[in-house]
Amino acid sequence: MLGINFFKADSSTFVIKAVNGQTRKKGKGLSFFYNAATSSIAAIPINAQEAPFIFKLLTADFQTLTVQGQITYRVINPEKMAEMLNFNLKSDDQTYRSEDPLKLSDRVLRIVQALVQNKVQHTGLREALKLGQDLVTLIRDQLAVESALEAMGIVLADVAISAIQATPETSRALEAQARESILKEADDAIYDRRKSAVEQERTIKEAELQTELSVQLKEQEIEESRIRNERTLLRGQAETTRERLQADIASETQRQAWVALNADNSRLEADTEAYAISAKMKAFRELPVENLKAMALAQMQPEQLMALAFETLAQNAGKIGELNISPDLLGHLVKKAGRG
Repeated sequence: MLGINFFKADSSTFVIKAVNGQTRKKGKGLSFFYNAATSSIAAIPINAQEAPFIFKLLTADFQTLTVQGQITYRVINPEKMAEMLNFNLKSDDQTYRSEDPLKLSDRVLRIVQALVQNKVQHTGLREALKLGQDLVTLIRDQLAVESALEAMGIVLADVAISAIQATPETSRALEAQARESILKEADDAIYDRRKSAVEQERTIKEAELQTELSVQLKEQEIEESRIRNERTLLRGQAETTRERLQADIASETQRQAWVALNADNSRLEADTEAYAISAKMKAFRELPVENLKAMALAQMQPEQLMALAFETLAQNAGKIGELNISPDLLGHLVKKAGRG
C-alpha cells in the first residue's frame, strides 16, 4: 500500500538501510518500515559460515593427491563487506540482487587453495600425505594476515583438514609397500623372537652345563676329600702298623736278648753242673770202692737194699748151699710188690 513495507531481520544479520544513497539505519536485527521506491536494504550475515573444500593438487614428484577439509569464517566488519560486495535485497526482502553473497565462500576458498597448492607443489608425495597439521597451521597463520580478507572484514574462525589422499592406484602401491614393510617387520619380529628363544635356550643350556660342572666339581671335591681322608687313615694305620711292628721288633729283640741271656744262663748252669758232676766224679774216682758202696748203701731204701741183697745172692748162687727166707720177709716183699 503506497509502497510502504515492513522489514524485520534476525539477530545474526547486520542490516544497512539507505535512502537516496544515504545511510539512515544500520545494526543487527533491525526492524522498520521503509519506502520501497526510495530505500535499499543490505543484509549481511555476521554469524559463522562453514565452507567445505576438496582440492585436487599435484605434488613435487608429479603425483596427484586430494586435500579435503573445511574452514569456518565470519564477517566482523559488515560495513566493509557492504562496500566490497553487493548484499542488497530485492523487493521481496528475501533474495539478493546479485550473486556476490553466494560467491563469498568461493572467494575465501580460492585464497585457501592458493596457500595449500603452494605448499603441496613443493613437497613430495610421501611427505605431502603427512601435511595435515602443517596445512592447518599454515592456513590459520596466513589468513590471519591476508589483506583481501581484511579488506572484506572477514576473520578466520577455524580450519580443519579431514583427509589427504593419493589416487587409488598410488594408494594401492603405497599400501603394498607399507604392507611389505609391515610384513618385513613381522618377519623381523619372528626372527627376533626365534633369536631370543635360541639365546634363551643357549642361556638355559649354559646354566645347565654350569650346574653340571658345579656338581662335578663338588663331587670331585668330595672324592678328593674322601681320598685324602682314606690316605690320612691309611697313613694313620701305617703309622700304627709301623709302631706295632717297631714294638714287635723291640719285643722280639728283647725276647731274643732274653733267650740269648737265658741260653747263656742255661749254658753257665750246665757248665756249672758239669763242673760239679766232674768234680764229684773225680772225687768218686779217687775214693775206694768200699767207700762208694757204703755211701750208696747209706742212701738206699730198705726195699733197694733188699733187692741188692737178692742180686748179690743171685750172683753168688753157686757158692750158696742153702737159703732160708722167713714167711714174714716174704709177705713183706709181696706187699711191696703189690703196691708197686
